Amino acid sequence: MQGSERTKIIPVLVAVACGLGACNTAAPVLTTGSIPGHKPPVAVSDAERDCLGRAMYFESNRSDEGGLIAVGTVVMNRLENAIFPGGICAVVGQPGQFAAGVLTKPMQDKDLQKVADAADAVLAGERHPQVGKAMYFHTAGRHYAYTNMHYVAEAGGNAFYEKRDARAAKPETAAAPASIPTFAAAPTAAAP
Repeated sequence: MQGSERTKIIPVLVAVACGLGACNTAAPVLTTGSIPGHKPPVAVSDAERDCLGRAMYFESNRSDEGGLIAVGTVVMNRLENAIFPGGICAVVGQPGQFAAGVLTKPMQDKDLQKVADAADAVLAGERHPQVGKAMYFHTAGRHYAYTNMHYVAEAGGNAFYEKRDARAAKPETAAAPASIPTFAAAPTAAAP
């Protein structure tokens, strides 16, 4: 997010988890107004933040920020949809939806700050710009013959897709995701 895109900073109490490497009691949350790809901030418990971070970490192959944010976007999309159980931990812990052991496996200490920062960004309203409303993903490179899979992005080793009515889907929507847009993280400025 570029500086001009940040509309204002308001202090919002956001529960944070020491399990993700950052022990703060309150943090400023960026509100991003009507910027595409951003939603209003969400305040959650330590446990909910930890569940979000764990899903992002284990499902994105511990990748770059774009891959982490993409998985976080799917979790938040599911949280907003009535067909999935309420609460981040319930969404992440739903059987057969996320990697086995996602809520219990240990994370590497060296990755905790990166995961905490990405989870905080998602909770502050940041969303992957290409994932949109997608609520599903699978390992990139795998191909399925279902006609209801509309691919929207590839990030963090995953192909993200929306499920659409198979009767209305065109055959090319189930094609190999070779034309899926990939997310390239914005270049960072070189340190002086």
